[in-house]
Amino acid sequence: MEYATSAHLHPKGESVVITARGRLFVAPAGPGRLVRASTRAGVRYRDGAFMPDGDSLLALSDQSGETEFHILPADGVGEEQALTSDGTILRFRGYPSPDGNWVAYTDKNNELRLLDVRSRTQKTISTTREGVSQPSWSPDSRWLAFTQRALNTFAQIQIYNLQDGTLTALTSDRVNSRSPAWHPDGEFLYFLSDRNLVSSVGSPWGSRQPEPYFDRSWKIYEAALKRGLLSPFSPPDELSGDRAESRDKKAEGAPAVEIDLDGLQRRVREVPVPPGNYFGLATNRHALFFGSRESGRRASNLAAVKIEPPPDRLHDPVEVVTGIRSFELSADGEKVLVAQRDSLYVLDALPKKASKLSESQVNLRGWTFPIDVREDLRQLFVDAWRLERDYFYDPGMHGLDWEAVRDKYLPLVDRITSRAELSDLIGEMVAELSALHVSVRGGDLRRGQDRIQVASLGARLVRDESAGGYRIDYIYQSDPDYPNELSPLAQPGLEVSAGDVITSINGTPVLSVAHPHQLLRNQQGRQVLLELSPSDGGEGRRLIVTPTGNEGNLRYSDWEYTRRLQVEEQSRGSIGYVHLRAMGLRSLTEWYRNFYPVFNRPGLIVDVRHNGGGNTDSIILEKLLRKAWFYWAPRAGQPYWNMQYAFRGHMVVLVDERTASDGEAFAEGFRRLGLGKVIGTRTWGGEIWLSNNNRLSDGGYARAPQTGVYGPERQWLIEGHGVDPDIEVDNLPHATFNGQDAQLETAIQYLLEEIRKNPVDVPQPPPYPDKSFTPTETGGNGS
Repeated sequence: MEYATSAHLHPKGESVVITARGRLFVAPAGPGRLVRASTRAGVRYRDGAFMPDGDSLLALSDQSGETEFHILPADGVGEEQALTSDGTILRFRGYPSPDGNWVAYTDKNNELRLLDVRSRTQKTISTTREGVSQPSWSPDSRWLAFTQRALNTFAQIQIYNLQDGTLTALTSDRVNSRSPAWHPDGEFLYFLSDRNLVSSVGSPWGSRQPEPYFDRSWKIYEAALKRGLLSPFSPPDELSGDRAESRDKKAEGAPAVEIDLDGLQRRVREVPVPPGNYFGLATNRHALFFGSRESGRRASNLAAVKIEPPPDRLHDPVEVVTGIRSFELSADGEKVLVAQRDSLYVLDALPKKASKLSESQVNLRGWTFPIDVREDLRQLFVDAWRLERDYFYDPGMHGLDWEAVRDKYLPLVDRITSRAELSDLIGEMVAELSALHVSVRGGDLRRGQDRIQVASLGARLVRDESAGGYRIDYIYQSDPDYPNELSPLAQPGLEVSAGDVITSINGTPVLSVAHPHQLLRNQQGRQVLLELSPSDGGEGRRLIVTPTGNEGNLRYSDWEYTRRLQVEEQSRGSIGYVHLRAMGLRSLTEWYRNFYPVFNRPGLIVDVRHNGGGNTDSIILEKLLRKAWFYWAPRAGQPYWNMQYAFRGHMVVLVDERTASDGEAFAEGFRRLGLGKVIGTRTWGGEIWLSNNNRLSDGGYARAPQTGVYGPERQWLIEGHGVDPDIEVDNLPHATFNGQDAQLETAIQYLLEEIRKNPVDVPQPPPYPDKSFTPTETGGNGS
């Protein structure tokens, strides 16, 4: 399953079509033959799925040079047939209608299109190019529901009528709604919507300025498609009769779906299921199935509830399978395909916990297939060229004749001898775009079995033969508030210091090898025995140390921590220091660790030198934009202000030539929003934003920058140039090697001068008002 990109279930759950390494395979759900359904070399197939007859497959093929829909026999015997021949941009998975006459699909232009299988004509049915997903056919193939992002970014469910071409919004653009699922009887349409907006945080009071967090915001809803329909979840009464029996009778034949469009939104009701973190709603005659994520965890479960009145006020969802990656219901609703880790299972679609899961596993043991390497390399190259074309933010490809670029490099593919060389060639090709954030990574690269990781003791060692070993020149420092991040030699109780000499590791004298690292190969996380001679010449001793596998992180932490100490010392505690290595999850941790303890200081340095980018600039800029506008005066203690944790002092940002991507966006935003000066050297210059979703069949990619950035003056920002500092200061190599940091020192001196010129002391409370009553001299009340 290493190269599998999709897996879809047979309409009756009899088998599974798997797309892997650009090839199609059909694996039986029980005993049977594993079929290779695609046989053409040098062709990439995408998103294989069964047609409703169960005997043929629908897939995308790049045989023609573009992604076109093809029909292939599911048993691997017979010719494939092209359904389209007009491709100009990447298409995504096709969703056949139940009668097999239509295929709904989306493309890279964010459009939803309908393909008439009989006439081979197509039309666009979406109304925006903001994003479309989750097409869902009605049982009679006359209606198509789908999720479309509105211009205000909220996801709406739309319903399209194939007969008259009308489009009706089932949900408004005031909430997010997704995963439309038709009940087989054609009377109800179920969907998910994030309307449970109950914050886990109720106020801004508390450490590190807590903000609202909406957990378990998704609920399940149903829309009655005709007037007067009672919900199958509503309690029975004397007039409703046996609705379950009535539904079973209706399900015996194919229903004709009739929708009263007038007042449709007002016939939406909440299904009696507790809110949760739900996704992927599906339904059969008797139950609703959906994915459910635990709060704060990525692990997901397949859950289900019966379509019937709950025994109590709410249905308690049943966990059918835990730890899933995805699931899919068969077209007849009788089976469910579950992906769990690297295995696939086909189970009976019942709202109860699955037992004996292993007995339902799809047998993929011994699954292998040959690859024509020469044809494969050529396909990967052309695919990379095509994906770069379809994902690049500028349809004009920066003025290049992109086909000519392909033709320039394509003949060189015949000289390629390895995947690594192919990556080099793809890199040469995409470099023609003169855009940063274009990078070539991954793929089916050869990796030796003899790769060895060298562990580290977390210190700088110097060979000292006169002392009989390696002298500890320096032990890397880190924040003592987080002892789990300390260097191995800095752990409490070891009492190791600079100047001590390591004489042996695990009994082997360190001077008997070229370097102590030879004795630490593959020892990360394991206990090792050191013999140590103390720097004061005392008696040697033995100690147990657990080396780390990431010395680079220790050295970086040392650099961060010593910058902070320098700022504290030179400013006498008046300036705070926050360094952000990147703009991702870890950078948020760094921000919350280091900003909030110093939010009330007169000065602040935000250091984004070496920042590797990410996408959190807006979060941090928002915090820095908060302004104090009134103050609270408690009876005891110091005054404090609203907005909570707003920084009132003077700020600067440090940048250098290795500040990249979102680190640059943060620096440019910091200046444009008037927060302070930018100090250092001009940054890297990459500001066309991207993602990693244009993957090749072997898992590698040539990343395409997908979203350009410009300012209100209608000029592209940062890309190809970088952010120019307000105060230019370079860290010269030799001085930096000797421990100096001219950029940091400039920032400290600049802030100290600003603090001196414009103090930011908290204003003292005014005198308390005198509201005492003073009688007049005559003793009257003054009236």
